[in-house]
Amino acid sequence: MTERTNPETGEITETAPVAAFLASHLNGRTEEELSTEFHTLLEAVRAHGKKGQMTITIIVDPPANGVESAPMPIGIESAVKAPKPTPVKSLYFLDDDGLPVREDPRQMAMDFRTAPATNTFKDA
Repeated sequence: MTERTNPETGEITETAPVAAFLASHLNGRTEEELSTEFHTLLEAVRAHGKKGQMTITIIVDPPANGVESAPMPIGIESAVKAPKPTPVKSLYFLDDDGLPVREDPRQMAMDFRTAPATNTFKDA
């Protein structure tokens, strides 16, 4: 616990550090899950050389039925945006109909199976 002084009233109150709260939430399961996600994010950033992001959200609901002494449900959610590898691209040309094709439609093509054989080498 840490102490905090209210600047308006000068009253000293004790507060729980957020890190300690996260570590103890759900008997430590939340901290384990967050740590696993964090290390997964670190590995993805290292592997792909791109930035990533992890967001931790603490959700606090009011006491049930507005009863002041009722417990307050507190939940913790996390979201990881890990980088992914850049997808491999392939080159295409557009044919006369605007459809992607692998071979350049402007390039003259010769069917080598039916082309006449020519001997460009002379016997010595």
